[in-house]
Amino acid sequence: MTTPMHATTATTEGTSARPTLPRSRSGKARGREERSLGASVLLHTTMLLATAIAAFPVVWILFISLGPKNAWQQPGEVLKNLSFHNYVEVLVHSDLPKWFLNTVIVAAGTTLLGVFLAATAGYAVSRMKFPGGRQLMWTFLVTQMFPSIVLIVPLYLLMAELQLLDNYLGLILAYATTAVPFCAWMMKGYFDTIPREIDEAGRVDGLTPFGTFWRLIVPLAKPGLAVTAFYSFLTAWGEVAYATQFMQSGHYTLAVGIRTFAQDQRPDWAWTSATAIIITIPAAIVFMLVQRSLVSGLTAGGTKS
Repeated sequence: MTTPMHATTATTEGTSARPTLPRSRSGKARGREERSLGASVLLHTTMLLATAIAAFPVVWILFISLGPKNAWQQPGEVLKNLSFHNYVEVLVHSDLPKWFLNTVIVAAGTTLLGVFLAATAGYAVSRMKFPGGRQLMWTFLVTQMFPSIVLIVPLYLLMAELQLLDNYLGLILAYATTAVPFCAWMMKGYFDTIPREIDEAGRVDGLTPFGTFWRLIVPLAKPGLAVTAFYSFLTAWGEVAYATQFMQSGHYTLAVGIRTFAQDQRPDWAWTSATAIIITIPAAIVFMLVQRSLVSGLTAGGTKS
């Protein structure tokens, strides 16, 4: 029985179009670079060692916080007296709830202000051409070269003139000076990866520049906004220097209030360790909420400048 010409041709072409994978001597296709057993063991051992070194301080503080008052001197007593007594004590008999509320207010305000300013500034520099736009971004970058401790004195004098000392707004603005420059630079790079045709489509539909930004660009920039929000939140959540100088005892944040448990005369390490664990919980929750967007946001924001 003879095979039709077109069927033979199609079969031949289909066979020739299939990509051929390079094969090793054993006849198996190479999907990716293979590591030897020794290299694989060394790699995983190094990763486990690095993980253990990074996690040990947190695990140790958690371990001490679950023991009695003298657990830091006698760690063996912790296993015999495991309890949440220190957490109950610090929540009931200290100003921790007030410090926690102060920190939440400052961190939330810094996050909202940092995201808004960084997103709008990054979008303006990415899409609009105006004199000094490039110099503005370099100014943002240069400000990151100065340590925060150098800015305490000028910021303190400025806030004293504006009567913003011992005020939530003053501390939020101080943290914004640290968070916004880096976040604006990163958001500008992220907006550069979004096609300009989307902006043109918005203008064709009659949207204003802000309408285009809010309704079309912001939904596409969620990974970058997540990184901006996370960085702004961490800037305010665990900062000590600005909060110590600009706020009084009634407005202490957690990072400052925890220092009162470690006085020179009688440090209370049980309360200190319990408070340290409490401080890390909100930061860990925020990280878990934005972790999916962190990698894509950081890599996309670093592709262009």
